[in-house]
Amino acid sequence: MARVGVLTGGGDCPGLNAVIRGVVRKASQNKITVVGIKDGWKGLVQNISSEIAPDSVADILQKGGTILGTSRTNPYKKPEDVAKVIENYKKMKLDALIAIGGEDTLGVANKLNNEGKGVNVVAVPKTIDNDLSATDFTFGFNTAVQIATDAIDRLHTTAESHHRVMVVEIMGRHAGWITLYAGIAGGANIILIPEIKMDIDEICASLKRRQASGKLYSIVAVSEGASFKEGQFATQEKELDSFGHVRLGGIGEKLAGEIEKRTNIETRYTVLGHIQRGGTPCAFDRVLSTRFGVKAMELVLEKKFGFMVSLRGADVVAVPIQEGVGILKTVDMKLFEAFFD
Repeated sequence: MARVGVLTGGGDCPGLNAVIRGVVRKASQNKITVVGIKDGWKGLVQNISSEIAPDSVADILQKGGTILGTSRTNPYKKPEDVAKVIENYKKMKLDALIAIGGEDTLGVANKLNNEGKGVNVVAVPKTIDNDLSATDFTFGFNTAVQIATDAIDRLHTTAESHHRVMVVEIMGRHAGWITLYAGIAGGANIILIPEIKMDIDEICASLKRRQASGKLYSIVAVSEGASFKEGQFATQEKELDSFGHVRLGGIGEKLAGEIEKRTNIETRYTVLGHIQRGGTPCAFDRVLSTRFGVKAMELVLEKKFGFMVSLRGADVVAVPIQEGVGILKTVDMKLFEAFFD
């Protein structure tokens, strides 16, 4: 092993830079050159890269985002782009590639590795949604939960002062992990997740019961991917991204309007959006990211290609990439039901 590429794909996430730092530090110890590929798979399609000097990662641990840039480029949309990825992998003289990303990025990594065309891939799972199988937690999740929890704490005070219902829309495409954890930690009165269809009549009845019992304000935490029983997802636009996903959002506004109309309780909504992705990672995510980066480089050294790093209990282990992208990890309903019947 002489040259190893690293890329970050999909949405940005607190902890990405810590992974890159972990990869570079471990590589440097083994006299391996790390090549940073710009803007995810786009960098391999367009041959955009530069070497990462060990000194250049000294102060990136605490920084959010990714120094490599990212994109939602899907090379498998065009057969010629897959050919370019393979060609540029060879032009960069890479012996292996570490792909850091979520379900879509790792799906591409898995396909490339399985095609047997000389692209040796190791993967690092990344998503604030915590919806990748085969790993207990992904870095960025805890930071996103803390940000959402802080927001709910602040909404309590204004909701109580004005005797309002406050609806807070939280990220989570098809899995409600952030909403559930932040809702529990922030003391939300109602938590709505994609795994369970919303019943607007039940929601409004619950809010009315709270008001009748003298509790004059309520906090409703809703995942952006939640949907009503009779309807579809609330979307900001119908256009699909390169992986076929609709951009979600708008459910908080719709839900708040329905609550106020049906209950006559003054209701406001807040959309946290990309605030949950940005900023410095929490201590847990910094440590987990670093461990993931170091372990990924160890897998490269062991030539365990086609594997991804994974947190199992307190240990960072290797599992096949396919296990991470094969099935979406949705909320453990036992955990949900322990707090909400």
